[in-house]
Amino acid sequence: MAKSATKTKAPEKKEKTGPAPKVRQRQQVQKGKNGGTLVVLVDDVAHVGKIGDLVEVKPGYARNYLIPYGLAMVPSPHNLKQLEQHKIKVQKARDARIADLKVLAEQLSRLPTLMIEANATEEGHLYGSIGPVEISKTLKGKNLLVEPDMVRLEHHIKEANILSEVSLALGYGIEAKIQVAIVALQQQVVGKK
Repeated sequence: MAKSATKTKAPEKKEKTGPAPKVRQRQQVQKGKNGGTLVVLVDDVAHVGKIGDLVEVKPGYARNYLIPYGLAMVPSPHNLKQLEQHKIKVQKARDARIADLKVLAEQLSRLPTLMIEANATEEGHLYGSIGPVEISKTLKGKNLLVEPDMVRLEHHIKEANILSEVSLALGYGIEAKIQVAIVALQQQVVGKK
């Protein structure tokens, strides 16, 4: 028997057509014109910028503080999209906080003179002084949430029976003024027998 001269063709291999392999891209930090790192702020940072600002900071400040503490992020399309949603939430919270502070300022303006009792000598000199902490504590006792850092005193009050006007910086440019009167407590002298 003779062998046929024609060879049978092997079936052609079809190339697999699947999704293209994913190329991983690193989130590389972008450099600014002064050689610093460009980041987008997620929260307001003092002396740097406000939420949503694209700022240039030192690389170590961004790498060691801003990014790990969630105050900033690397500007990428995905991060910028998330930032827009975050800005809307922050703006709503800020508006609610401003409304609460305006109500607090209204309550403080209707408040009669704030009376604080303190130990004093017969001449009216206080043993110690009245400062922002004592004023805040007294206001919190009246269900008015004023923190000590909101109280603006030029100097501590050291005399009793004096009416003082104290300004309060509640935040977001909202201010209020209250009258504070220091009342001397009567000291009972215990004699020796």
